This record gives sequence, C-alpha cells and structure tokens, in this order.
Amino acid sequence: MEKIRIVADSAADMLCTEVADFMSVPMKLITDEKEFIDDAALDVDAMAQYFADYKGKSKSSCPNVSDWIEAFGDAKYVICVTITSNLSGSYNAACTAKQIYESEHEGRQVFVLDTLTAGPEMKLVVEKAQSCIKEGMPFVQICSEIREYIKTTGLLFMLKTMKNLANNGRVSPLVAGIAGLVGIHVVGRASAQGDLEPLNKCRGEKKALEAIVKRLQAECMQNGKVHIAHCNNLAAAEMLKARIAECLPMVQTVIYRCRGLCSFYAEQGGLLVGFERG
Repeated sequence: MEKIRIVADSAADMLCTEVADFMSVPMKLITDEKEFIDDAALDVDAMAQYFADYKGKSKSSCPNVSDWIEAFGDAKYVICVTITSNLSGSYNAACTAKQIYESEHEGRQVFVLDTLTAGPEMKLVVEKAQSCIKEGMPFVQICSEIREYIKTTGLLFMLKTMKNLANNGRVSPLVAGIAGLVGIHVVGRASAQGDLEPLNKCRGEKKALEAIVKRLQAECMQNGKVHIAHCNNLAAAEMLKARIAECLPMVQTVIYRCRGLCSFYAEQGGLLVGFERG
C-alpha cells in the first residue's frame, strides 16, 4: 500500500500516533516579550501560567506554507487536518502548500480538511483517519469517510475566562466580559460555520458541567466517543466524565490535558469536549 501520512496543526492536541505516519505542525503563541512554539518541547503548564499572569497583548500564529510542505515529507498521499478557518489562517496556508506540493511532485495527492473546529473534535477526526488507514482503505475512500465522519461530531466548551479569545478578536468583548464575572462559566459550542457560539452562562462549575451533559443528551448521543481536554482542571474533567457515565453509560470517555494552542484559548480551568453523535 502506498504511504499515507496524516498531518495536523497543533490545535489537534496531538504529538504522535501509534497507528499511522503522523506529523504535527506547531502553531505559535506570541507576546511582546516571548514566543511559545506549540511542539513537544513546550512546557504547557509554564506557558498557561505565564498567560494567566500576563497583562499585555498576545496573539496566535498559524503554520506557514513551508511548514506544511516540510510536514508532508515524501508521502505520496497526505491527509491534512486544520483548525477552523474562521479562527485561523492555517487552512488557507495548507491549501497553498497542497498546490505547490502536488505541482512539484507528479502523482502525489493532498487532501486538506477545514474541520470548522479545534482541539478534541480535531483529535477525533485524526483518529478516524488512523482507523481507515489501518483497515487498508484506498486514499480516495478515506477522504470520503472523513468528510462524512465530521458531520457526525461536535465540540462543546466550558470557559472561565475569554481574555485571550477577545484579545485575538475571536469573541466580542461583551461576551468575554460576561465570562470574566466572578463565578460565571460560559458553556458553548463550535457552530456549523466554525465560530465559537456561547450557549449558557452558568454560575458555578457544577452547573456548567450539567449544562454540557444536557447538551450531549440533546445530541441523541447514546454511544461513541467523548474526548475531554482540560487546561489544569483535572477535577472538573473527572466530574464530567463521571456524570457522562451516569447519563450515557455506553459512551467511551477519555480525558487528556490541552497542549499549547488549546491551553492558550481555553485558559486556566477551561474544558474542551469533542464528541461523536450516536
């Protein structure tokens, strides 16, 4: 079988895989003082604490075209998974890289997917691609399977603050101001257009977690996977996992820690929840 490589920007929260050839292309987090590269060497805890204390301007920076081309390597077939194009230029850079790569290497093909999401939902997509490769599916069929699969996934979030999202123009200052109120947790989702859509303003973490469980139940999810990514809030992630087990006992739930970019936007105490609709 011809070599198939999966490539994703670091918003997928993945550094390596056990099944398929995989490359993570790092995003960057930038302030007037420092630059953080979201790769395996990043001290995520130190970075998250730095941004929690930092009062100046900050921004994220997507991979450039040459970063993507380098990650494609010498693979004949590439499945390229990017963060939503409504939050980053990563998808556009990947599309340009695809055009250059295919024009310079006859017969090679790159499939670029704008996931319209981030974090654990992207991770689910990569895992689906891995599964298809393991089954020995042809490249064209894998691309088709992934297009259909992402129609059946979703992303929810619980945020205690939206400072970095507001500073980068990802949400309005008004919405960010609500999240900044003492005790208020914003629960929301990635919309069909790839934007962050607030749904509930909850006073207290427990109510916010219950709001997430109700959203999962409303999605008619009776089985499948849930990935919970947390930014230094393992206790809340475990509480959510326990409630999911009570309400949706057939669901397989995995907890892991956000890496750089997702920690930057989830901020301290935030949760990102990727799920499959049942």
